[in-house]
This record gives sequence, C-alpha cells and structure tokens, in this order.
Amino acid sequence: MPFAPGDANKGAGLFKTRCKQCHNVGAGEPNVVGPNLHGLFGRKTGQVPGYQYTAANVNKGVVWDESTLFDYLENPKKMAFAGLKKEKDRNDLITWLKEATA
Repeated sequence: MPFAPGDANKGAGLFKTRCKQCHNVGAGEPNVVGPNLHGLFGRKTGQVPGYQYTAANVNKGVVWDESTLFDYLENPKKMAFAGLKKEKDRNDLITWLKEATA
C-alpha cells in the first residue's frame, strides 16, 4: 500500500519516541547521530552539509519524498532504528515530517 496522509499529531509522538534521539528537524539545528532532517523532502540522499555519509549513501541518488520515505521507514538499512512496520505509523510520521521539516 502506498503513502496516504496520516495524523500529524500521532506522527509528532512517533518522532519524539523513535527518531528524536538521533535526528533534529529545525533549520540550523546541528546534526546528531543522524543528519538534520530539515529540508528533507526533495533532497537527495547524502546531502546534508557537515554530516559524514558513506560513499554508497552519497552516490545512491534517491530523492526523498512520501513514497521513498514510506518504503525506507519500513526497514531502514545502516541505522540502529528497526523501522516502522505498521503502515499507519509510517503515514503518521511522514505527514508530521512534511510539516516539521519544511
């Protein structure tokens, strides 16, 4: 099933409990364990200034949008995060990320 708009409030809660320990979303906030996600939508993989990516990530060339994030968040590679198996959770998180990272 593809991405469908979800509940941004629930997405905010998911971000706080599952993502915040490694990622920031605000403009100008520092990279942490993972890169800052501000400006995520429409950005290619491996492009956050000041974050050390693997060459494979830089060269992958995926452009982040609702569809690519929906697929990626189910079973992310190269992260300690195990992913969000429930489609509703991924929809909620992506809906919130679209607002929070714009």
